[in-house]
Amino acid sequence: MLKIGLTGGIGAGKSEVSRLFAAHGAVIVDSDVIAREVVAPGTDGLAAVVAEFGPGVLREDGSLDRPALGAVVFADPERLKALNAIVHPLVRTRSAELEAAAAPDAVVVHDVPLLAENGLAPLFDLVVVVDAADDVRLDRLVRLRGMAEEEARARMAAQASRDGRLAIADLVIDNGCGLAELEARVAEVWAELVRRAAA
Repeated sequence: MLKIGLTGGIGAGKSEVSRLFAAHGAVIVDSDVIAREVVAPGTDGLAAVVAEFGPGVLREDGSLDRPALGAVVFADPERLKALNAIVHPLVRTRSAELEAAAAPDAVVVHDVPLLAENGLAPLFDLVVVVDAADDVRLDRLVRLRGMAEEEARARMAAQASRDGRLAIADLVIDNGCGLAELEARVAEVWAELVRRAAA
């Protein structure tokens, strides 16, 4: 089994690269998906979040109001730390379960947005960073996701710097390009991962 840590700053296109890896046959362990699962209604994770942040972070149907919670934690680093202290251990446990269920010869890609921020690079055989210039990422967040520029800049600032991510990369996928070019770059990296998994 080859364990890959896949990361990239918000707006870099990491989710698209993850999708392409899955199409090539990777087992994807998506931290964002798991982070939603562990705070779903009825979970201990959601109960812990409400205990920490109050009932104002819930929607009327009892599910987590992500925008309301985001408004609190992205404006205050200490509140973000408190949220991470609840969610990250739950995500790690579930990720380990999914990895353990993969075939022995699998390429397991852990899609981890905050890999650099949380010092997780040593947990993986290789780290793949999806990279795009800050102005490209900002444009995508505003134009494609409909974020206000101020919110997009705050989200970017809350993450590791571009240089910080590149410093932990074993392989870099440059995504300052169109989809066809990205698909070709991912195919090249996939071939390298398969070669290393077989070695």
